[in-house]
Amino acid sequence: MVSLEQKASEWSGVDPKDAVAIDEINLFEKLGLQTFINLSTNFYIRVYDDEEEWFRSIFSNSNKEEAIRNQYEFFVQRMGGPNLYSQRKGHTALIGRHRTFPITHKAAERWLHHMQQALDSAADIDEDSKTKMINFFRHTAFFLVAGVELKNQNKGTGCKNCSHHH
Repeated sequence: MVSLEQKASEWSGVDPKDAVAIDEINLFEKLGLQTFINLSTNFYIRVYDDEEEWFRSIFSNSNKEEAIRNQYEFFVQRMGGPNLYSQRKGHTALIGRHRTFPITHKAAERWLHHMQQALDSAADIDEDSKTKMINFFRHTAFFLVAGVELKNQNKGTGCKNCSHHH
């Protein structure tokens, strides 16, 4: 069976080693909390203003401020900072938390388009960090596409391959 990791690498075009390059340096210490808050705020302003109705509608039941906070707290936690997300919401469980959304290849590409633009406009993030981050985001986005697809195929039956990995 093809693992979610393999699918994520194949679909994203990101080598697994590049996907975890964010761990080579503590990006939270390097960039600071405000940089992550700014990135997620910029990203969600773009998402909620998207001219594509099909994409905007994915987020229509989500509170924008809550979405921003969930995202930057997760990014901070994943990139070397305090466990803000887990302290407030429990396990990150990325696939489980995204399975109610229609996450397709097309949606992942659209999400990544906005994240790339948000990163491009972030003057407080150096190029090396941007590259590490977008590789992580690309790989993770397609990991989610694969994971949500698998979960929905199995409709809640516990499958050993779905457990969240670190």
